[in-house]
Amino acid sequence: MIKVVIIDDEVNAQNLLEKTLNKYFPNKFNIAEKCHSVDAGVTAIKTHEPELVFLDIQMPEKNGFELFHYFEVIKFEVIFTTAYNQFAIKAIKRSALDYLLKPINNLELTEAIKRFETRNEGSFAQKKLSLLLENLNVNDQNVSKIAFATLEGFELIHSNQILYCKAESNYCSIKKIDGINKMATKTLKFVEEILPSAFIRIHKSYVLNLNFVVRYHKANKEVELTNGEKLPVSFRKEEEFINAILQNQ
Repeated sequence: MIKVVIIDDEVNAQNLLEKTLNKYFPNKFNIAEKCHSVDAGVTAIKTHEPELVFLDIQMPEKNGFELFHYFEVIKFEVIFTTAYNQFAIKAIKRSALDYLLKPINNLELTEAIKRFETRNEGSFAQKKLSLLLENLNVNDQNVSKIAFATLEGFELIHSNQILYCKAESNYCSIKKIDGINKMATKTLKFVEEILPSAFIRIHKSYVLNLNFVVRYHKANKEVELTNGEKLPVSFRKEEEFINAILQNQ
């Protein structure tokens, strides 16, 4: 069984999560301890050495992110649970970590557990949480590394290395300036939300880095990039795209 620690200051939330895990994943999880604070959670993790921690963000005295300052090496995976803090959610997304918005949806919980089972390797946990702490300390303009979830784990890419992102059904292709494509196991909409403000949606299938635009062909509604590629600009997005180019000068 997978050993779990739940950290949440709301007793009802602790009990509901435990009940949901037991209902939808019978005999899969062993709830080693339920804690109401970061300090209690640190003690429980060091005592039980869980494989998975469900961690609330907004708690009295210390928020969930402070938990990681008590560990030199992170050997457990984390699924955040929260109802607040949109900036924190963006940082979590950029770090390829999972989160669940309260009230927790059963389908979203199931998907998060599936991802945990496929990527459950300690080295990933340490890297992702280190990246999260970096992302919490930067603003939207200077995000450097972004972790994109892949079938193998995750790929760290600097935002200034990305030409554009293209929708590929429920996945997203990341086109880099070196010509290499990386496939992220997230939708284009998800990826769009974690990219910095230099990126803009120009079409239902494309999100573009404005820094690599060379020219715009208004007659056929195509934007030309520094690598010579041309991408379509939809009629609905044309005005927004042009305004963004002018503001980016």
